[in-house]
Amino acid sequence: MPEYGYQLSAEEHAPLDLVRNAGRAEEEGFAFALVSDHFHPWLDRQGHSAFVWNVVGAIAATTERLELGTGVTCPLIRIHPAIVAHAAATSATMMPGRFFLGVGTGENLNEHVLGDRWPAPDERLELLEEAVELMRTLWEGGYQTFRGDHYVVEQARLYDLPDEPIRVMVAAAQPNAAELAGRIGDGLVSTAPDREVVSSYGGDGPKYGKVTICWAESEEEAKQTAFEWFSNTAAPGELATELALPRHYEQVAEVLSPEDVGEKIACGPDPDRVLEQAKEYEDAGFDHLYFHQVGPDQDGFFRFWREELRGRL
Repeated sequence: MPEYGYQLSAEEHAPLDLVRNAGRAEEEGFAFALVSDHFHPWLDRQGHSAFVWNVVGAIAATTERLELGTGVTCPLIRIHPAIVAHAAATSATMMPGRFFLGVGTGENLNEHVLGDRWPAPDERLELLEEAVELMRTLWEGGYQTFRGDHYVVEQARLYDLPDEPIRVMVAAAQPNAAELAGRIGDGLVSTAPDREVVSSYGGDGPKYGKVTICWAESEEEAKQTAFEWFSNTAAPGELATELALPRHYEQVAEVLSPEDVGEKIACGPDPDRVLEQAKEYEDAGFDHLYFHQVGPDQDGFFRFWREELRGRL
């Protein structure tokens, strides 16, 4: 039976609301949560994009059982992997056995902000592989020097390290990224029920699939909410990684409609639609499903989870 988790969407909710929602997720019986790590929101309408490590620290101090991972951090360009290694090590010491680091190759939306060139997809995978190697080196303890093709660390030591190894979950949307996840990671993260991605992973770690939904009192209301708050989910092809600014995603939304978003995610009060979507992930091979409720009404979602979903999953 899969484990079930909750998505903390840092683009849609203020930092303290994220902390409160994490506590509520724990109370409602979710086993884990993932919190997004962005510099910008997808859309200006979303209005938030907190620094994830502050939020992780606050959740560590206010929960007791909930596992928490970043979903996901890009340790390539905007933040040097040595700094990510430091942040993850501190987080893991604050949440013994409850923290994992999710990593991925990022989006131009967040990684262009320091003026760096946005690399091609194959370059980003190469950078990610070396970044994870560097981070694992620092987590070994003691003074470490690392000289790779892309990153250098000179005589660096992390003094606060957890007793257990830090788990690294690697995000993948394509088979080549999933193959890399199987080689360098402790698990897989993905946002689509793609059997080919899961089969390409090849590892024996957990496989996290994000089930994006929008609960509301009616299907039409849910579609409209999803369109206003997360129309980027219907952006086709490579736009999700290549566009640079929230307004670019809003320009894409001008040629989309609430119906387009409704075709991508389960919208409305019918639990069967959500269960069908969850089953697609299970059938594809995912064993950890985490739910992203789009829009402000998280209380409505938690009630929906408790009364309509939890007992039927």
